[in-house]
Amino acid sequence: MVKKRLLIVDDSFVMRALLRGMVTSDPDLEVAGEAKNGLEALQQVQNLLPDLVLLDIEMPHMDGIECMKRLRLMSTVPVIVVSSVAQAGSPHALEARKYGAADVIAKPSGAMSLDLNSKKGHEIVTTARRVLGLM
Repeated sequence: MVKKRLLIVDDSFVMRALLRGMVTSDPDLEVAGEAKNGLEALQQVQNLLPDLVLLDIEMPHMDGIECMKRLRLMSTVPVIVVSSVAQAGSPHALEARKYGAADVIAKPSGAMSLDLNSKKGHEIVTTARRVLGLM
């Protein structure tokens, strides 16, 4: 089976590294590329044609919501929002859903938490597999 390719978009190098570790822990998933903000993400989607985007909301130059608005004009790639500001039912989460997020996963309190992998890794990988039709 061909691995599904994900684009990781987060302004934090540490968070991108943590997400990369989570994604690559699943044998059916691989990281196609990474971006530090929404502008880079739009370019990477065009260049890499990923199967899924993991997208943060709060980033410099272009935030995740604006990125999703523009992304919908150029691609049908599914997006999972992984953000500390997108708690369930929050305005950010509702707006992300409005612009087509397949799911919204809140980072645990303290976005740089070293136990993010154990707390959220399973949820992120399981959600990615579900959105990609691997379950």
